Amino acid sequence: MFCFLEELGKTDLENGVVLKRLGSGSNLNAVHWDMNDGSVVPLHHHSQEQFGYVIQGALQIVLGEEKNLLKAGDSYFIPPGIPHEFLAVGQTEAIDVFSPLRSVHPDRK
Repeated sequence: MFCFLEELGKTDLENGVVLKRLGSGSNLNAVHWDMNDGSVVPLHHHSQEQFGYVIQGALQIVLGEEKNLLKAGDSYFIPPGIPHEFLAVGQTEAIDVFSPLRSVHPDRK
C-alpha cells in the first residue's frame, strides 16, 4: 500500500490542527499532523503505544510528569495510558504511529 500526502483527505480539528490518516495495517496506524504556531492537542491518554517524529517546527510535549521541547528530527515514545499534551512552537509537522490500531477522532469528518 502506498500513501501520497497530497492525495489524502484531511480532518480539521479545533485550534489550527489538521490531521491526515496515512494508512493502517492489522496492528498499527499512522497519522500526519500539521499544526499552527500555538496550537494545542490537550491532555489526554489512550491504550495504544505511540511513537512520533517531528518533521518541521517544534513540539512542547508534556508526558506524564515530564515536559520537553522537541525540534525537527527529534522523536518521542508514549507508553499506553500515560497522559500527554502537545503545543506547537512555530508551524509544526509531525508523524505519529499507534499500535495497536487507534481510531483517531472517528467522530470528525
